[in-house]
Amino acid sequence: MKFTSDWKDYEIIATGGGEKLERWGSVYLLRPDPQAIWRSNFNFKTYKGLNAIYTRSQSGGGAWSGKMPDEWKISYKNLKFVISPTSFKHTGLFPEQAVNWDRVTDVISRSKRESITVLNLFGYTGGATVACASAGATVTHVDASKGMVEVCKRNCKLNKLSETSVRFIVDDCIKFVEREIRRGKKYDAIIMDPPSFGRGANGELWKIEDNLDYLVSKCCEVLSDKPLFFLINSYTTGLQSTVMKNILATNLQKYDIIEAYEIGLPTNEGIVLPAGCSAFATFK
Repeated sequence: MKFTSDWKDYEIIATGGGEKLERWGSVYLLRPDPQAIWRSNFNFKTYKGLNAIYTRSQSGGGAWSGKMPDEWKISYKNLKFVISPTSFKHTGLFPEQAVNWDRVTDVISRSKRESITVLNLFGYTGGATVACASAGATVTHVDASKGMVEVCKRNCKLNKLSETSVRFIVDDCIKFVEREIRRGKKYDAIIMDPPSFGRGANGELWKIEDNLDYLVSKCCEVLSDKPLFFLINSYTTGLQSTVMKNILATNLQKYDIIEAYEIGLPTNEGIVLPAGCSAFATFK
C-alpha cells in the first residue's frame, strides 16, 4: 500500500464503527467510511471541537448536522484547494490522492521536455489537474459534471495557474476521447479516476466493468509516440489494482513498468485506512 505522511492540513484522528473522524484545516468532520468496519475506541460524536456530522438516511442519501463554513481552503505542500462539503458526504477533495499527485509531479518535474500534455479524465474538482499544471504540464480536464469543472476552475485560480495551462471540458469521457482520436490529438500522459457507475453530460451510461477496458484502449490511441505515464485510480469495491494493471498491460503496446497498488491514509491510531486502488504505467 502507498500513502503519504506529508499532509499538514488534513488528518484522520480515529476510525471504526463504519466512520472516520477527520480534521480538514481547522474544521473537524465525522463521516461514514465503509472500510472502517472494526470497533471504534470511543464515541466520536463526543469529540471536543467536532463541527459537523454526516448521517445517512434510510431512504438514501443523507445530510450534515452541526456548524461548519460553507467552504474553506486547505493546502498540500504548494497546492491549495477549496473544501466544500456536499449532500453526498464528499468534501470536494480526496486527500488519499496526494500520493498519486506526488508521483505524477515527480515524473513531470524530472522530464527534460519543453512541453508536456496531460489528459485528466473524470477529473472531478481537479486535484490531479492542479498538481500536474503546477509542475509545468498543460492539462485537459474532462468531467461530465459542470459543477465539478467549475470547482476545478476555482482551484486553478487559487493556485495562480495561467489560463493557458488548463483546458476545461464538460463532456462524457468516452465521447470526448473518441473525438480526440478523429481530430488526431495526442497526449504525453493520461490520468483517469472513473466511478463505478455514472452518466455523461448527455445521459450516456457508464459502468466500470463494462466500459473501462474499452476506454483504456481508446486512450492508447491518443498517447503520443513518447508518452510519460498512464495512471488509473478506482474506488470501486472488488476492482482490484491487479485488474487495472492487467487492463493497462493488455492495451499498451510498450511500457517500462506497470505498478499495481492500494492507496490509503495513515491515522493517528497508527493504522492505515484503505482508500482505493491504482495502477501506474511509466514509459522508457
